[in-house]
Amino acid sequence: MKLSIVIPAYNEESTIAAIISKVQAAALPIGISREIVVVNDGSKDGTADILGRLGGQAGLLIVHQSNQGKTAALLTGFKNTTGDILLIQDADLEYDPNQYGKLLQPILDGQTEVVYGSRFLGRIDAMQPINRWANEISNGTFSFLYGAHLTDINTCYKVFTRRAWEGMVITAKNFAFETEFTVKLLRRGYSIKEVAIDYTARSRQAGKKINWSTALEMFWPIIKYRFFSRG
Repeated sequence: MKLSIVIPAYNEESTIAAIISKVQAAALPIGISREIVVVNDGSKDGTADILGRLGGQAGLLIVHQSNQGKTAALLTGFKNTTGDILLIQDADLEYDPNQYGKLLQPILDGQTEVVYGSRFLGRIDAMQPINRWANEISNGTFSFLYGAHLTDINTCYKVFTRRAWEGMVITAKNFAFETEFTVKLLRRGYSIKEVAIDYTARSRQAGKKINWSTALEMFWPIIKYRFFSRG
């Protein structure tokens, strides 16, 4: 069985080499192979040059595209995967690939086809209070409106079978992927199992891209797909 790890990257010259190395070294359950698909979403720093030096390694595919946002980068990555299970990995160092084993196990055990790594069930380091509040508001609103208790819909760590993904149409732009994807999984009848993970937040100065405008961009689809869209 093969795991496809999709890494969208935009202006991540300070971390891209390190995260790829960590993903390559992360232990996987017995019988699981890996492929890594990195999508450079039109980075304007040295990300493309670093990826150019890393290219050609076995099991590592690097795709370049013009800047279109995180959702477009993810969709490009998914199209280039061949694995049975897909896993989303951010290009920074907030999420530790050494947690792959516990994220994969519920799928391998046949408990579910979708796993989310929940920061709020695990350990969070250095998250700003305003970011915590924004996440908690989103999680609470989502759980109330959709009747599905989830503690971390905006987590990077979403792991799912190819069957759960195939045929899904995503229309969101940039960071709104998280909500639309979650809503459409639930509408397809999939249960989402959450697994506690450890998370170390980075600051805006260190390159974190979430701000109030992106938070609102991520929150609006919770309302949109409950009341205004059945797509």
